[in-house]
Amino acid sequence: MTGEASNALAAADPLAARVLRRCREAGVRLVLAEACTGGLVCARLTEVAGASAVVERGFIPYSNESKAEQLGMSLALLQTHGSVSAEAVEAQAHAALERSRADWAVAETGIAGPTGGTPQKPVGLAFIAVLRRGGKATVERHVFTGDRSAVRRAISDRALELLLERLGAES
Repeated sequence: MTGEASNALAAADPLAARVLRRCREAGVRLVLAEACTGGLVCARLTEVAGASAVVERGFIPYSNESKAEQLGMSLALLQTHGSVSAEAVEAQAHAALERSRADWAVAETGIAGPTGGTPQKPVGLAFIAVLRRGGKATVERHVFTGDRSAVRRAISDRALELLLERLGAES
């Protein structure tokens, strides 16, 4: 790819480009477990040239069954806490790292809407986890607003931002 084409891709998604640049500088490989965005974080990263040096693999465990099959997550944990919970997203991050050779995991789960929300877990609710191999997960809870597309984009933005924050704190 020419330098001009590479710069055009980075300009299209500067946040993803910053994440990839920071990961390359730190020698970090990523695994993604995206239960709400359907792979949007991975798609954004892989739109930028050179992503293969950073993105080791991605999981899209959309249903509870796929979380158990792909990641080996406990159905009991999902039934006890729900698939949209801090406990579930942290378990996703741990499981993704266990099934990869990556250094860091980014996981998210949520309710993108427009249906599926409850008073306890409204549409827009999301949990995001970032975990360094051998470290402690950082888990955040957010309630994003907007239509389905806007919620998914906001989750992916915050996941990438949180990873950048954690990588900066580890330097």
